[in-house]
Amino acid sequence: MFSFSEENYLKAIFHLERKYQAGVSTNALAEEMETKASSVTDMIKKLSEKELVIYKKYQGVKLSELGGKTAIQVIRKHRLWEYFLVEKLNFNWDEVHDIAEQLEHIKSEKLTRELDKFLGFPKRDPHGDPIPDAEGNFSVANKMLLSELGKAEKGICVGVKDSSSEFLRFLDKNNISLGKEIKVLEKEAFDGSMLILIEERELRISQLISNNLYIKIQ
Repeated sequence: MFSFSEENYLKAIFHLERKYQAGVSTNALAEEMETKASSVTDMIKKLSEKELVIYKKYQGVKLSELGGKTAIQVIRKHRLWEYFLVEKLNFNWDEVHDIAEQLEHIKSEKLTRELDKFLGFPKRDPHGDPIPDAEGNFSVANKMLLSELGKAEKGICVGVKDSSSEFLRFLDKNNISLGKEIKVLEKEAFDGSMLILIEERELRISQLISNNLYIKIQ
């Protein structure tokens, strides 16, 4: 059994490894966890003693096989609970992250299996992120950022890169959600802003917005 804090660190390292494949630095992990580097160093030592991470000086930290499996199971529970809260309890997609952060630490494997079964084995959470299956496998989606599309190109919105409440509320305000078709009408060379068409409605968005929306080409 691992503590809530240990599981949170493992999850953070898992996500950061996608960006820092050679190893996650103490400073990068401290920034992600919003804590001091000295606290990160202490935790890395604990995780290393439990054989959850591999640390090499000047190269950073990486998850061990056990650490990776543990992180994926925490992520699996988090995303299943997010799906449950939105689909069964009618929470908005900008409300569920903090609640799922608490629920993801429930240890019962049976509860996780039954929850997955009850929900019909969903493949993606409300933000479009893949939900790992019981063996830890992720479904792969062929997606790209909206900002990568050119004029007259279109696709279906399949996820968000930024899942902050502020961004999700912005999308709700502008009626942008998963499953909707987005077509690029204009793209400014100067600042990357776009004029898009969504449900027969034109909307001008900044590059910051298009850099945080995932699209699947039809």
